[in-house]
Amino acid sequence: MKLFNRFANLFLAILLVSSLLGCASTAKHEGTGEYVDDSVITSKVKAEIFQDDSLKSSEINVETFKGVVQLSGFVNSQADINRAVEVAGSVKGVTSVKNSMRVK
Repeated sequence: MKLFNRFANLFLAILLVSSLLGCASTAKHEGTGEYVDDSVITSKVKAEIFQDDSLKSSEINVETFKGVVQLSGFVNSQADINRAVEVAGSVKGVTSVKNSMRVK
């Protein structure tokens, strides 16, 4: 019976550790908390871009991974690209901005 209890405790310990590691982030995958944070950052960046009078473009796509915002899509001018990067960079939580936008 003691042997069974030891195996059961070992199994439960391994199960607990593996479940905690499942929520941890890696270089290519976000943890649960980081995913939520990035979703909030993406929403804030989209809102700021849409509220900017010179940018009201629905053709700017925003994606965030670990605080790094990537902007893609098409805009009317290089000035719009520069402004979108500036607006995205000003949002709290953004660590850097990658620009993949193109002029129409």
